[in-house]
Amino acid sequence: MAIIHRATLTPTKMELLATWLATPASGGLEGPGELRQVGSYRFDDPDGEVGIEALLVTRDGPVRQAVLTYRAAPLEGAGAHLIATTEHSVLGRRWVYDGQGDPVAMAAYGRALAGLQHQAPLEVWEGDTFVETREPTVRLTVWDPAASPDGLSVRLAREPGAVETGSPALLATWDGGSGVVATA
Repeated sequence: MAIIHRATLTPTKMELLATWLATPASGGLEGPGELRQVGSYRFDDPDGEVGIEALLVTRDGPVRQAVLTYRAAPLEGAGAHLIATTEHSVLGRRWVYDGQGDPVAMAAYGRALAGLQHQAPLEVWEGDTFVETREPTVRLTVWDPAASPDGLSVRLAREPGAVETGSPALLATWDGGSGVVATA
């Protein structure tokens, strides 16, 4: 399960994304208007060390996917994929990476494309107290699952797109839309 702490992030996820999505490294995000979140989903790290979250965002134009990982320490050798650091009022400093450069995120997507890992249930906690289970704003479905995650070449979609037949795909559905967010 993905544990969501009732906490303050400085800067917020949307502030981080607004800055990062303006850079060439992110592929950019076209469109007028303020950045807003359409939905999100998470995967669990089997070791419980890395937060894996995909946010679907828009600027009153196409929907973009930003896969983020949250770590308690820098990921060695992944400096080019570092988006920023943030201060989490419960967990402390977090290093936020583009998930495309994080092996833990890519392995989770590989398992998902093989039908071996599902999106994480969202549990909200306040300190040591369980508050609620939150309904996901994005639902994932595996299309034509791979036989195994071993050796899969996972591709994360920056812009959710159409299903291509004959290839394993992860289809996301959110209020008002759907699209493929990862393929093998």
